[in-house]
Amino acid sequence: MNADSRSNEQDPARAILSLLREAMLVSSRERMLDRKCLSKASDVIEYLVIAMARLPIEEVRVLFLDSKNRLISDEVVSRGTISSAPIYPREILKRSLVLDATALIIAHNHPSGDPKPSEVDIEATQRLVKAAKEIDLTIHDHIIVGSEGWISLRDWAEFE
Repeated sequence: MNADSRSNEQDPARAILSLLREAMLVSSRERMLDRKCLSKASDVIEYLVIAMARLPIEEVRVLFLDSKNRLISDEVVSRGTISSAPIYPREILKRSLVLDATALIIAHNHPSGDPKPSEVDIEATQRLVKAAKEIDLTIHDHIIVGSEGWISLRDWAEFE
């Protein structure tokens, strides 16, 4: 079997896996959107893991919430490299004001698979939380997902 026929055999498998991932993502997103509010953390985590855990580059996603913790919008606000993605508090807060969001859940992935936060992750979260307080915006959590699991930064950074 030559390399060309091998790659042709892998393409259908990749296509099927991609379709399966997309179907899971749509199903999970619909469950989140169907809820009156995001009261079940497990649904949020499941959605974020499906959406982000195996991405090849870091991506920062924000779930914008209203005063009853209903999802207003789910947006990717930054894409980076294999080992970093910038978090721009000014842009996130500006978008929050446009959407009339009162709370946020921040998430990003670690392509390495290990969700352990770096010092940069912790510092960026602390800067965002501090800036959000100035406009009465609540940051519920910053979740890091990877293929090896997920971590809530509430245990690592000062949120109050």
